[in-house]
Amino acid sequence: MSNSNDTVKLLRECDAGIKMGISSINDVLDNVKDDEFKSKLIDCRNQHEKLADEIEDLLEEHSDEGKNPNPMAKGMSWIKTNIMLAADNSDKTVADLMTDGCNMGVKSLSRYINQYSGADAKSRSITGRLVDIEAGLSKDMRQYL
Repeated sequence: MSNSNDTVKLLRECDAGIKMGISSINDVLDNVKDDEFKSKLIDCRNQHEKLADEIEDLLEEHSDEGKNPNPMAKGMSWIKTNIMLAADNSDKTVADLMTDGCNMGVKSLSRYINQYSGADAKSRSITGRLVDIEAGLSKDMRQYL
């Protein structure tokens, strides 16, 4: 039996995670030199945006406005990205940053799936798809490390 509270909480975490992912990709995109690498990041961002629309629709069904990423986490991510790129503005550095971000996303989303076990099947499915996108990008990054 699904729990509306768990459903909304899980969708909020997905919403925040997707916004963080899109922001992170946008932060590094101009630094990527390899065209195929850039294409993979743009494709991943597009997948995130498509899922964001689905999540937004589901949150509206629950009369919820969603959740933005933690401003401190977002700021720290931006600072780390800019410091690392200032030290070594290479595709290897971007791949390293993206891998770390994807791995944190997979870990957090997996924790939320377990924490909000009463969430409905639709929200759990979307969370699973987001985990798959993040894990896929992490795997794609290996060739650039």
